[in-house]
Amino acid sequence: MERAGAEQPTPPLFKQPRPRLQRGIIILPSAFTLGNLFFGIYAIVAATRSSYIWAAWYIVWAGILDLLDGRVARFTRTGSAFGAELDSLVDAISFGVAPGLIMYQLYFSDNAWSWTLAYVYVTAAVVRLARFNVEQAGHAKAHFHGLPSPTAGMILATYYPFSQTPFFEAYLATLPWPQIMAMTMVLLGVLMVSHVPYPVMPRIGLRTRKGLLTTVLLGVCIATAVTLPRYFFFPFLVLYTVGGLLNSVVLGLLDRLPERDPLLDEEEEPDEAGAELRSMDYTEVAPSRRPLERHDDEGGDEP
Repeated sequence: MERAGAEQPTPPLFKQPRPRLQRGIIILPSAFTLGNLFFGIYAIVAATRSSYIWAAWYIVWAGILDLLDGRVARFTRTGSAFGAELDSLVDAISFGVAPGLIMYQLYFSDNAWSWTLAYVYVTAAVVRLARFNVEQAGHAKAHFHGLPSPTAGMILATYYPFSQTPFFEAYLATLPWPQIMAMTMVLLGVLMVSHVPYPVMPRIGLRTRKGLLTTVLLGVCIATAVTLPRYFFFPFLVLYTVGGLLNSVVLGLLDRLPERDPLLDEEEEPDEAGAELRSMDYTEVAPSRRPLERHDDEGGDEP
């Protein structure tokens, strides 16, 4: 038994090294996010060159990478607050600035003040992303709180390829599309900052009937998107947007509450692309530093 007042052993000067994570795995989700940024910037360049079809497909590719980066982070267990913040900054460009510029170049460049429509849309996208980071980023969820910014951005971007199809030219070309798209930009901005719940992408699987049906439907959607992209993206995204809004309105008119809070976090549920689930301490991969030894001079002030 140790005697009272006995001198305690001096703690070791250096801590035992903690296991280090692989840096290549850590940067993998951010590589997807930066790929998203690459296509967002490329879409802006294409729009300035009046290549609106290519600009639309670049934003679609940005959306695909945005969908994957958070899932890669969860799969490799390297999610971080840094990744969530980086993703939101990139999304503001790829799904805010780039689609707003496309709409400005198409319809609003002749009027002196019509650029404010693009400003309203980009502002809503930025506010939506900031609110997402505060309320939901880093947590699994069953629904999006407001319309996701990638959905809004891809609606504006893929309008032009859809407008070049024979179906559009035969049945829809006579409509006042500049006014329609102006109202669409405002409506998308309102929906992004609204409290309308939008469902996330459902899980796929083969063990249950629901999972099997979901897998088949997603397979059909992917096949259609690959074979008929001009006919698929714009109508599909518009239906998703209108469907979520109508569902919320109908439930409100019927004064019906869902069985559970649609915004309640759910463990391991799919979340908005880019929302990463696991926090990570970057000190584990930072270079170790020797602690500075402090020498107090006798009788001197403590430094």
